[in-house]
Amino acid sequence: MLQQFDERNRDLLVNINGELIHRDQAGISPFDSIVQGGDGVWEGLRLYDGRIFRLIEHLNRLRDSAKALAFTEIPSHKAIIAEIRKTLEANGMRDGVHLRLTLTRGRKITSGMDPRLNQFGPTLIVLAEFKAPVYDKSGLTLSTSSVRRFPPDCLDPKIHSNNLIQSILAKIESNAAGADAALLLDREGFIAECNGTHVFLVKDGEVLTSHTDACPEGITRQTVLDLCAAHDIPHQVRRVSLTDAYRADEMFCTGTMGELAGVVRLDGRTIGDETTGPVTQRLSALYAEETAATSYPILEEAAA
Repeated sequence: MLQQFDERNRDLLVNINGELIHRDQAGISPFDSIVQGGDGVWEGLRLYDGRIFRLIEHLNRLRDSAKALAFTEIPSHKAIIAEIRKTLEANGMRDGVHLRLTLTRGRKITSGMDPRLNQFGPTLIVLAEFKAPVYDKSGLTLSTSSVRRFPPDCLDPKIHSNNLIQSILAKIESNAAGADAALLLDREGFIAECNGTHVFLVKDGEVLTSHTDACPEGITRQTVLDLCAAHDIPHQVRRVSLTDAYRADEMFCTGTMGELAGVVRLDGRTIGDETTGPVTQRLSALYAEETAATSYPILEEAAA
């Protein structure tokens, strides 16, 4: 699952606080909070034929995370949408694009941890890249990490922050194990999520996923649950353990950057028949229909 450079991205223009800058010249101040302490929030978005899936839900989560971190200024949805549109148009992008929004607390007047040193307003970064869904649809392999996800009393995962060290440490372990991604547990040993995706199991036709006590409130995760409800697919949100995963009929990961992808091996054990199962395939098809039907129109319709 190592991502590759796409030649179409060689001359990208990156949007930093409304200024479009070539990727090779783009940068932010060493006094910015994101550099000083990872003090920022982010969202991943996906563009489908001029439309962004669940854009407002993502912007709501960005705002909620910034509020939880006590940002004194947060750009409006309208302002952020305008910068997204400007970035896509400047790069000639319409489809097959992944966007990463980053909102930092902004620059400080001097180096330090105190948010009162931030007196210039936030920094908004819009990075758009041509990028196909990154998960191997033929089936992923996972390894369970020794890194545990924080519970809310340590660092609430509902804050979608740029503090990603847990995920990076877990990914280092999965790389060493030869797996595509790492599976992380909570402090009590129940499944939380992967290093960059949410996790679902299928057992006897029922779709299962964990609570959001130790993982973010995923947009794609919620879409899958909504699709289950709308199409009478049995589903349940509850604690799930490694043993539940080992004996599952199917397992799959979800995320904006990669959509849905089946898991075929976990910790050396075969999941199901080591192929992407029928429930995962059905939900993937329903998800594709949903992205085509309900995404936010960020760009004007192409000329006939």
